[in-house]
Amino acid sequence: MSKEITNDLINDFENDFNSSKANKIAARAAQENGIFKASQNLQTKIDLDPTFSIEIDTGKVANQKQSGRCWMFSALNTMRHSIQKNFKIKDFELSQNYTNFWDKFEKSNWFFENVIATADKDLGDRKVAFLFATPQQDGGQWDMLCGIIEKYGIVPKKVYPETANATNSSALNDTLNTLLRKDGLELRKMVQAGKSEAEVQERKNEMLREVYRILAISLGVPPKQFDFEYKDDDGNYHRDADLSPQDFFKKYVNWDLSEYISTINAPTKDKPFHKVFSVEYLGNVEGGRQVRHLNLPVDEMKDLIIKQLKNGEVVWFGSNVVKDSERQAGLLDTELYKRDDLFDVNFDMSKADMLDSGESMMDHAMVITGVDLVDGKPTKWKIENSWGEKPGFKGYFVMSDKWFDKFVYQAVINKKYLSDDLKKAFDEGSKAPIQLLPWDPMGALAKNY
Repeated sequence: MSKEITNDLINDFENDFNSSKANKIAARAAQENGIFKASQNLQTKIDLDPTFSIEIDTGKVANQKQSGRCWMFSALNTMRHSIQKNFKIKDFELSQNYTNFWDKFEKSNWFFENVIATADKDLGDRKVAFLFATPQQDGGQWDMLCGIIEKYGIVPKKVYPETANATNSSALNDTLNTLLRKDGLELRKMVQAGKSEAEVQERKNEMLREVYRILAISLGVPPKQFDFEYKDDDGNYHRDADLSPQDFFKKYVNWDLSEYISTINAPTKDKPFHKVFSVEYLGNVEGGRQVRHLNLPVDEMKDLIIKQLKNGEVVWFGSNVVKDSERQAGLLDTELYKRDDLFDVNFDMSKADMLDSGESMMDHAMVITGVDLVDGKPTKWKIENSWGEKPGFKGYFVMSDKWFDKFVYQAVINKKYLSDDLKKAFDEGSKAPIQLLPWDPMGALAKNY
């Protein structure tokens, strides 16, 4: 039987609070400065000095501005780093707007196809409601970008630059989602009315024509052929004529994207280690690459990252960046704020409990470009963000190893760094990945916008 809060109980709480001098000191500090400033631990700034024993020079950071394309910026940054190094092009960027166009176009088709597949379910069904809640958005996953590049290639940023609707995407997302919801309801009705598959697909293609029009007006028509002109760092002029986006990727990046896999650290009961997982309805390109995650203990993930860094390759990763972080200072550390001390309350939760309760989930992707090893063990990590040069150390952040343990959930690793057992686990598990529910926290990054 439920019990109400009584006045006697409130009086007891108030008397207990007022009897403590420490409570009154904490109250003055928190009420004047806010919780985070009142509990900030300045020792963190000393401990997280931006000096690293292993460090990859990656140059000027990019800026996603008011958009949720961190996953896209970070993934393209890993590729542009190799272009900068191999072709000696300082501060070169790939077009984030180009992959953004095709991602939104493909996500629209992905939404339509899932709406058609679930037309026999009620609108109130949780999975149907999930689809209609956000038909498309800015967020995504490494495998989703690979699917776009494998189909459409990539281009330099100066060939297909940012637009107002790319850098501030809220109006475009709102416009597109309104249309997709309207069209999605129509497709459901067509299926329920017994229309043929050919009729449904014909109508869907008419809808996609309008989607393309909205994207082309908002972002520009993507190039099919272009000339690539640049001067290298030595001042030498280069011109590559009549390139397709696929030609450009093959010549200037030339990665076998199938060799790069997603590893995650999700120590929850429903996700055994060394198993491969996918998330229902998570994707963009129909018939393209499936999102797959190999779940590993955190120390195994770190070892793989360090191997990749030692070989001069940066690492794309996903984390919960809003937790225990100081954006302007560029610091990520579990000791950054001492709220336990300020309130005399224990806030500690395990990583598994945070995931299971919704306290934490992936909300941002960045790039690991360095690590500081002491006696062979990592103590802090150098992070390339995509928020421009103002935050942190000219856009770079420093992440403590304890923060890694608690809030890093995903890292993309080249398969060549995996042991034979891990390669086998991924290859065997990828044949029939364990399906996670659409709202699982391992899919949260794709719902970020």
